[in-house]
Amino acid sequence: MEHPIKILIVEDNVIIADDMQSMLEEIGYEIVDNVIVYEQAVDVLKNNHVDLVLIDIILASDKTGIDLGKHIRDAYNIPFIFVTSNSDRATVENAKTVKPDGYLVKPFEQQDLYTSIEIALSNFNYARKEKSKEITGNEGDTFTSNSVLKDSIFVKKQHLYYRIQFEDIQFIKADNVYLEVNTADKKFLVRSPLKDYLEKLPKHKFYRAHKSYIVNVDHIDAINSKDIMINNNLIPISKDFKEFIISSMNS
Repeated sequence: MEHPIKILIVEDNVIIADDMQSMLEEIGYEIVDNVIVYEQAVDVLKNNHVDLVLIDIILASDKTGIDLGKHIRDAYNIPFIFVTSNSDRATVENAKTVKPDGYLVKPFEQQDLYTSIEIALSNFNYARKEKSKEITGNEGDTFTSNSVLKDSIFVKKQHLYYRIQFEDIQFIKADNVYLEVNTADKKFLVRSPLKDYLEKLPKHKFYRAHKSYIVNVDHIDAINSKDIMINNNLIPISKDFKEFIISSMNS
């Protein structure tokens, strides 16, 4: 089942914001939230899955839409479009410094909004694929691995890319040139060094427990002097990781 694109609107003119929301919902997009200031937008991004952000450059806060664009570039791997009444050279040059994925000048029609969003998403996804390392899978086909979103990662199994939520990954085992990514009921093979894969995962949840294993600490069921247990799998651990877990348990 294809899920609708989730959009955050950041616009301090409530009438325009509501109009944009109506236009977008009519097309079939899902509005995650509709906020007026930088701080609200940061909070929504932190606590929700968002695919794209529409940002007015001038906001009802000290920090501008350009500040928000910089925050998104620094903290998230999602596209954003500036929506503004200002198309003067100085505003455009300032906006370009944070590399928006689109720039839409008010007033605009529903079709303008739709076109801007679809082109931004298409260009963003293409650029992300181009940057991904092309690797060869089990059956000799070439595919891009490790397409990472804010809360999940895509991995290929046979001819489909499966989206796995980070929280569903229990542990990852190195097996020769492949990694075995384990969820509660599935295993996926990915060709990547363990060290490189660890860098793509949230640092507060995933740790290298052993030279051949990455584990999600949220899924540890039991521990002894040499191993941990995750979903009835006994996983060897290093001395450092054992000390880290025991320290965490006691803190």
